[in-house]
Amino acid sequence: MDDKKILLTGDRPTGRLHLGHYVGSLRNRVELQKREDIDKFFIMIADTQALTDNYGNPAKVKDNIIQVALDDLACGISKDKACIFIQSQVPELFELTCYFLDLVTVSRLERNPTVKNEIQQKGFEESIPAGFLTYPVSQASDILAFDTDIVPVGEDQAPMIEQTNEIARRFNYLYGDTFKEVKMLLPENRSACRLPGTDGKSKMSKSLNNCIYISDDENTVNQKVKTMFTDPLHLRVEDPGHTDNNPVFIYLDALVKDEDFKMYYSKFANFNQLKEAYEKGGVGDVEIKQFLAKVINNTLSPIRERRKEFEKDISSIYRMLEENSKRASFEASKKVKQVRRHLSVDYFTDYKFIEKQQKAFNKEHRDEENLKAYLAKKK
Repeated sequence: MDDKKILLTGDRPTGRLHLGHYVGSLRNRVELQKREDIDKFFIMIADTQALTDNYGNPAKVKDNIIQVALDDLACGISKDKACIFIQSQVPELFELTCYFLDLVTVSRLERNPTVKNEIQQKGFEESIPAGFLTYPVSQASDILAFDTDIVPVGEDQAPMIEQTNEIARRFNYLYGDTFKEVKMLLPENRSACRLPGTDGKSKMSKSLNNCIYISDDENTVNQKVKTMFTDPLHLRVEDPGHTDNNPVFIYLDALVKDEDFKMYYSKFANFNQLKEAYEKGGVGDVEIKQFLAKVINNTLSPIRERRKEFEKDISSIYRMLEENSKRASFEASKKVKQVRRHLSVDYFTDYKFIEKQQKAFNKEHRDEENLKAYLAKKK
């Protein structure tokens, strides 16, 4: 029995990818593509989803397609092992979305915690675009179209996976087994599940301008780390500090390795030693920020170099995206054919049904001729 898995994940092209994307998904993708049990790995640039709240500025989405592709490739995603494609170029996804919308109520969509949080964050209030409210259905289509087994995501996407599986179960109940339920794959490091913003806000977000981008140069990283929110009660070096909800320590927990201490901060052997010392008092925020900046720059340095190389031939990246989108469309069409058959909308390929109808009409014509003959005799 073939136990190889199909993976799908993706990003919205509303800007360059940031450190939260890297620790939460990107570095995990690089490791996943090496696994022998992975048969197909799809990485979707979710431009249609991005348009649900950027419909007034489509140029923003178009401009950032290449940024997301470059960040993926620079982080180490292989063109040969992963299929990076553009959502809007796979029409089968929209067809599935239309069918799935009949299986979900508006009230269920409004209860989705991720949607509720994002509606509040974006200030839609009563003016919620229908496309935005229903994007969990579109996301379910993206996942189920490829017979996906595993979706590497951040913790905030758990409600989306739950809704995807609800749709799969509902369709299977009504029309027969068609979709398998998917599992989400979270980063093993809990701090990596959701990096806070540099300002201490709960989420690193492009719209909040509190991100460290993967493509930021060394000086930019240094400046952003220098102004990071830490423990507001840690006023003096000798004061005991709090590491919980402290962005500097959350970033270190997600990124730092023991060898980083040997290279840049030899007074401590590992993260736990540094954490204990800070909590007791005697460790200053400035020196920890300086250490964090070195760790981040050490992590991003090879990524920056690879990105520069890919930037030399942008047209080849677009050719790759075009070819991969065609491949994704072909893969999704297999599932759509099944769905059409179950929904009885396979009008032009259900030859047995057409033949059955023809026989029925032939019988009707014969019956009509017999009736005419009978009536003629009566006259």
